[in-house]
Amino acid sequence: MFVWIFHRISGIALFGLLALQLCSGLCQASISERAWVQAVAALHQHPAVVCTLVFCVIFHALYGLRTIALDLGVKRERLLFWVFTVLGWLLFAGFLAGYFAYFVT
Repeated sequence: MFVWIFHRISGIALFGLLALQLCSGLCQASISERAWVQAVAALHQHPAVVCTLVFCVIFHALYGLRTIALDLGVKRERLLFWVFTVLGWLLFAGFLAGYFAYFVT
């Protein structure tokens, strides 16, 4: 049940976070000096926004693959949950290590 709920919530979060990234990217390219434009542009590289987006992408994709595997007839639901959860955390930890080592100063 957790995976079903998380998959729906992360899908909605991805929709909002991707819209935020698109808008903030447009504001970054803007030549406007307005304060709100600069504030929105600063969100484009904010670590919390970027990390939340990557977290949602990783787990939404992996739990989607889990759902596909179950639809194809794989009967090991609990094993699939743990394999994809551990794989997701490993991928996210690798992303965090690289992101904070090379992109956040």
